[in-house]
Amino acid sequence: MQDKDKTLSLYRLSLAKETLENAKLCLDNHFYRDCINRSYYVAFYAVKAILAIESIDFKRHKDAVAYFNKMYVASGVFSRELGKRLGRIKMMREESDYSDFFIASEEDAIKQYETAKYILESIEAYLKEKGILNN
Repeated sequence: MQDKDKTLSLYRLSLAKETLENAKLCLDNHFYRDCINRSYYVAFYAVKAILAIESIDFKRHKDAVAYFNKMYVASGVFSRELGKRLGRIKMMREESDYSDFFIASEEDAIKQYETAKYILESIEAYLKEKGILNN
């Protein structure tokens, strides 16, 4: 792995952490649609942190998620549970962002926030195990 790949991976991970804080602010202030959106982006940035290690990138979200699922979930690096939760958080974000009459509940927002946290923590643990994240 090149230094630039590690740097990009760590940058994307920092975006994921910052976005998790934003999702929490939205949740605490009852901006449930925004919390769902921010929660998805936590997961997406964390996935992209993994892809950076391989110098892999995709323009479309669905391609990045599909590659992650194929290379990391299907192969057993990450649990099937993580893959399922990633799919659900992506679907919920799309529904929340693009459905005109979607009403986001506190329960929806909490669930998505917790999923984002779970995905981020799992990816952080993997990056630590691989020696990319040092703390």
